[in-house]
Amino acid sequence: MTALPKAAQRWNLSPKEAIALQQRLRSRVVTSDRLGTPTLVAGVDVGFDSKTNLLRAAIAVLSLPDLAPVESAVATRPPEFPYVPGLLSFRELPAVIEALGRLRRAPQLLLCDGQGYAHPRRFGLACHLGVATGIPSIGVAKTRLIGEHGAVPGARGAWTKLEHEGEIIGAVLRTRQGVKPVFVSIGHRVSLRTAIDYVMRCTTRYRLPETTRCAHQLASGHGRS
Repeated sequence: MTALPKAAQRWNLSPKEAIALQQRLRSRVVTSDRLGTPTLVAGVDVGFDSKTNLLRAAIAVLSLPDLAPVESAVATRPPEFPYVPGLLSFRELPAVIEALGRLRRAPQLLLCDGQGYAHPRRFGLACHLGVATGIPSIGVAKTRLIGEHGAVPGARGAWTKLEHEGEIIGAVLRTRQGVKPVFVSIGHRVSLRTAIDYVMRCTTRYRLPETTRCAHQLASGHGRS
């Protein structure tokens, strides 16, 4: 089991309290590169089983640069926080941190299925997880939460800026020619250009990074943990 820093906070806050905490914690986000050269990268995804009312958090660890599976972990628990857009980290992170603690080795980089800095308060799930654990993190979302952007060139690896209120909050990245782009934003201890680079390193034949694909299979109950 890995030794992770403890998330020194309560998760079962009111929405008003959660927003206030996001506004306080966002100053702790490190937007420059403080990650060294990762050799273990993990995908993070969370599913919800409406039949059992349980969250299923999945971590899939792959090696870099070959993207070979190393290990995985799953944690299942009831949510302590309601589903509120913009506050998903308070609902999902207790299960994610529990799953991370079940790994034999801590990953050196986290690719989260969700937003990071591209968030109304600049503190999405990837930022919150990075700050809570100290692990460098990146948000890789399938859809846009906020912000505006121009047309994305069609070539693999092409991207354009995602902007909100005059600030660059992420990148709209074409991971594969002919498919919809993904929305990349920093989480913690990673610059935006480095985040884009690692998302592309983790992406092969599909639109989504292999980290995300593996974690999603586990979170949906279709993979092996």
